[in-house]
Amino acid sequence: MRCLITLCSIVVLSIFFFALPTDAAESGGQVMIATFAIDASPPIGSPMAYDPVKEIQEPLSFKGVVLLGCGKPIVLCAVDWIGIGNEGQTVFKERIAKAAETTPNRVVVHTLHQHDAPRCDFSAEKLMSLYGASGVGFDPAFMRQVVERAAGAVKQAMQRTEPVTQVGLGIGKVEKVASNRRILGPDGKVLHTRYTATRNPKIRAYPAGTIDPNLKMIVFYNQENPLAVLTFYATHPQSYYRTGLANPDFPGMARNAREKKTGVPHIHFNGAGGNIGAGKWNDGDHKNRQVLADRVEAGMKLAWEHQKKSPVVAADFKWETEPVCLPVASHLHEEELLAKLKNEEIKASDRFYTAKHLAWLRRCKAGDTIDIACLSIKNARVLYMPGELFVEYQLAAQKMREDLFVCMAAYGEYAPGYICTEIAYSQGGYESSNRASRVSKDVERVLMDAMKKLLK
Repeated sequence: MRCLITLCSIVVLSIFFFALPTDAAESGGQVMIATFAIDASPPIGSPMAYDPVKEIQEPLSFKGVVLLGCGKPIVLCAVDWIGIGNEGQTVFKERIAKAAETTPNRVVVHTLHQHDAPRCDFSAEKLMSLYGASGVGFDPAFMRQVVERAAGAVKQAMQRTEPVTQVGLGIGKVEKVASNRRILGPDGKVLHTRYTATRNPKIRAYPAGTIDPNLKMIVFYNQENPLAVLTFYATHPQSYYRTGLANPDFPGMARNAREKKTGVPHIHFNGAGGNIGAGKWNDGDHKNRQVLADRVEAGMKLAWEHQKKSPVVAADFKWETEPVCLPVASHLHEEELLAKLKNEEIKASDRFYTAKHLAWLRRCKAGDTIDIACLSIKNARVLYMPGELFVEYQLAAQKMREDLFVCMAAYGEYAPGYICTEIAYSQGGYESSNRASRVSKDVERVLMDAMKKLLK
């Protein structure tokens, strides 16, 4: 009888331990990290966002980290392109997930939104190819090559992981870079849009307005050895563009400079910079590109020097996602879009915009969701968000949890275009125009609710 009881106990305990979720089973262990990077510069002659490539002024990168040991691997990617949307996101995430032996909802692919850089939207490309306009928006063959090279880099990186024993959190104020683009008149409507290069001194003279001046940094360590740096700062990244010269502009230059000086891989993410640019401080003079890069780099240096380190184990890491259906803009009508797409007399670039509108509309009609993701590391939270998000979302997330170190990366799923606040849709301006935004004013409630759930 005693033997029977003992045997039953062993069986019950075995079932209990084998049934433990992966995160719980590994909670006492150590997280491992791997870094990867590839050149993502487009071929000469291929389309960028606005012009064909004449020359690679400075290489564009596809960089990231893989975190292992906290459940299935987590892959965080940042790309020096203007945007990746619709099936572009799907293809990148699925292929990288396969290489990392994880699931697509544990992969994020964000762009820094440089304008002398390419875009990727395989859904729009499929629509364009149906009507004899393949390759107008980007070079699809090149994009497929980047997908495969990125997946290969991730797979190779996972063979050379290092343990994460400490995490450092730092904040550095960036001076004279960010300024709000939307200048309101006495009637509460947009009076001026202060673009990233503003030649009119009267418009530059307006106050900086609502911004987040702080650059935030997360550093992963093995003992005292820094392994990788993640940085987050909200602004449009253009100093000037329409040159035909592919380049990562001033945020990419700042990142590259810090990486060279520290010898540590730096992965930079653009925060909620949809309504933020350097227009107050930039009249478009080409010399300002280096000036702005130096200022962002100075903020990175400050964050590095003022970071606070703490030990970490696997139990300190958590990954959560909240799927959302974003409300489609009322100005999108399938019949009108389809007719415009078929019209060969319309400029090819306008047809491509139409294809993006139509692809997004059909996704929304089908009830397709977008994942809002949150990485937790002790008291740090990183929210991974879609679109050209207004800075008010970033500030609201920080306000929701003032007890936490909250970072935000926007420019993930690029398909919605600009994502404004509810009130902004009644104020006018480019960002809330029919060309720029593919969601309705109800988007604020949807995203705020998702952020609240993830930040708890």
